[in-house]
Amino acid sequence: MEELEKEQLHNESNAESAEKALPEFAVKMDGVSFSYADDQPKALNGVSLCVKRGEFLAVLGHNGSGKSTLAKLICGLIYADAGNVSVWGLNPADKDEINQVRTHAGVVFQNPDNQMVASIVEDDVAFGPENLGVPREEIGERISWALNAVGMEKYRHSTPTRLSGGQKQRIAVAGVLAIKPDVLILDESTAMLDPKGRREVTEVAARLNREEGMTVILITHFMEEALLADRAVVMNKGAIVADDTPRNVFAMGKRLEECGLCLPEIGEICNKIKAAGIDIPDSLTPAYLADSIKAQADIYGFNPRSSGHIPAPIDNSVVREWDIDVRDLTYTYSPKSPFATKALKGVNLHISEGEFFGIIGHTGSGKSTLVQHLNALIKLPKAQKRYKKPRAKKGRTPPPESIITVGKYDLSQKKCDWQALRADLGMVFQYPEYQLFAETVEADVAFGLKNFRKGLTEEEIKSAVRDSLTAVGLDYEEIREKSPFDLSGGQKRRVAIAGVIVTKPRILVLDEPAAGLDPMGKREMMRLLHSLHGDWCKTVIIVSHDMDEVAENCTRACVVSDGDIVACETTAELFKRAEQLRSLGLDVPVTAKICAELASLGLNLECDFTSDGFASAVISALKGGDADA
Repeated sequence: MEELEKEQLHNESNAESAEKALPEFAVKMDGVSFSYADDQPKALNGVSLCVKRGEFLAVLGHNGSGKSTLAKLICGLIYADAGNVSVWGLNPADKDEINQVRTHAGVVFQNPDNQMVASIVEDDVAFGPENLGVPREEIGERISWALNAVGMEKYRHSTPTRLSGGQKQRIAVAGVLAIKPDVLILDESTAMLDPKGRREVTEVAARLNREEGMTVILITHFMEEALLADRAVVMNKGAIVADDTPRNVFAMGKRLEECGLCLPEIGEICNKIKAAGIDIPDSLTPAYLADSIKAQADIYGFNPRSSGHIPAPIDNSVVREWDIDVRDLTYTYSPKSPFATKALKGVNLHISEGEFFGIIGHTGSGKSTLVQHLNALIKLPKAQKRYKKPRAKKGRTPPPESIITVGKYDLSQKKCDWQALRADLGMVFQYPEYQLFAETVEADVAFGLKNFRKGLTEEEIKSAVRDSLTAVGLDYEEIREKSPFDLSGGQKRRVAIAGVIVTKPRILVLDEPAAGLDPMGKREMMRLLHSLHGDWCKTVIIVSHDMDEVAENCTRACVVSDGDIVACETTAELFKRAEQLRSLGLDVPVTAKICAELASLGLNLECDFTSDGFASAVISALKGGDADA
């Protein structure tokens, strides 16, 4: 018995010694400054930051504020010009300690293609543990655990290059999770994920933080994600300007907007209702706001009326000059190979001229494949030079031919004028880096203009480029001579959009146009698209994972799931299908969540699910109830 007690005391003593041996801070920065070039402003300017072991920290800030630079310094990908950086008590700038630093800290960046190293998914996830010397048996367990954590276990033997952008991002997250770092840094890692994927990744991070004490640094533009954190810091122009709880940070009001940020959608809805003289507390969850509205309804009554915000849908029975028709569209990647993947399975879709149309769907549903057909980046079989009509198999009805028409262009014809089509239908891809290639921003934006709009003078081209860059919120004089590859992710996206709108296409197709942009940047981008839509652009089509973005901006949307369209209607009707959308890996806008909470309390409210429409419907119901009383 005495020996057992001695062993227990010995073990407790060792545990206490191990705890004391651990550093107090997972990450510590003291007066850190960094500049990417001598002639450029400092990306970080005298930053001091301490992150405790086991803390969940959210880092917020506008594009170019220094958030990603912070992550690179922690992992030793770049070295500070001044000041000190410490990770788990180690110096990332010390070549003798950098390998140890990277066993303690893992980072997932915005673009997963920058992190893919293997030709098979499981090999990619295994890369980190193998380099750390983890035993082979444990590596297999870690691969399964990490892939299950991000919902990608069934793609274990797939080729990463054949996955969608969102699927690649999940694999990148799994690759870092597999090394089981002490510090997990997510640098806009959920920007390209569907709502289910984003929720899964953030829940995994929160669970690892809560159950295993992993330190998490979440760099994000999603204000709702920041609510998961213990603490939030706000960066502005390379400096930390706020450091507090997420709730207190969101109470900054105007100061938050000055930093290129804004309140979560639900916070802004509260402000709109309070501005009408209705006394409700600040809310950051749908359930709490619904309870607050119910409390007011108990006092003043609740008389819901039909919302006047719901716009009249375009009559799709009327044929217009720039209508888009897609009929029986099928597409298989790598046909007649072991990697054959059927991405589209007989899609039928009509988009009328004048619509602001949304395309939503889970990661890998076929959305990007669909829109790449619209300007013949993927050509229909019949339009390809060597196409020969296949012979029908005996006793079988031949499948219908795929047909796409965009205005006057028949994309099923070999003689279609592809260059004219692409001048009239401009496309911005999911990853803007894929569209950037020139030495300077000015040359990149001017490229399409010179190729699609012949006969312009140099002065006319320069003026058009200046107007285009200004329209997307960039300073022409400041950015024109910079390399597009030296810009932040959000700035690259703006330049890519500028390079498309400079030609003034009749139809704009944008694949995740606001992904990677800070909150104010997203709003500015949508305002820009609506401005162009009201000016010279006939139709705007956006592919998006952001349900609030679709609800606020689109009059109609379709849902793509497993290569087919399962719904297509006005957003006001579509977002009533909460259960169906969630079953497809999607979500509903925050306004629809509040409406569901109100319905559970016996208050049924009809609105178009925009924040203005919802706030107006609540104000009308409460004010109307008061008047009737």
